[in-house]
Amino acid sequence: MAKAYWLSIYRNISDTDKMAAYARLAAPAVAEAGGRYLVRNTPAEVFENGLRERAVIIEFDSLEAALAARQSPAYQEALRVLDNGADRDFRVVEGV
Repeated sequence: MAKAYWLSIYRNISDTDKMAAYARLAAPAVAEAGGRYLVRNTPAEVFENGLRERAVIIEFDSLEAALAARQSPAYQEALRVLDNGADRDFRVVEGV
């Protein structure tokens, strides 16, 4: 079974307090769902209209696990707290 990944590229973080509150809730929610952070940083370099904003990649054992984590009550609470504090491109992709 192929692994799956959350790819989250931030366009803008408009409220750092909301972002911090989100992070405090999201990290344990991700861990509880079996997710492993592979990347959680700003880019070292950007190309092709890339944004110099935070990027996060989280690995899950399967697509089903990644999708279930996104819908979990714990992660939904993290999203509720984030509210409109950040604008991001969030994708769930299956590995090869």
